[in-house]
Amino acid sequence: MSEPTPIEALVERVDRLLVRYEELQRTNQLLVGQVNELTTERDQLKQRLVAARTRVDALLERIGEPGHKEDLKDTP
Repeated sequence: MSEPTPIEALVERVDRLLVRYEELQRTNQLLVGQVNELTTERDQLKQRLVAARTRVDALLERIGEPGHKEDLKDTP
């Protein structure tokens, strides 16, 4: 088999580059989807954290109130 002409070599290289480009596009789409999912999850976790902090702050305020310690003794 003879060596490919410069044009044939160029065509082969362009074909390989196009295949690689398509692979990278698919990979990029998957990564964008993962970023979107993780961003949504992060936002949900932030909301849960704020809610938990609010509950903890409310409990800490109740503990600090006078007369609350007696209420805790009666709690099982």
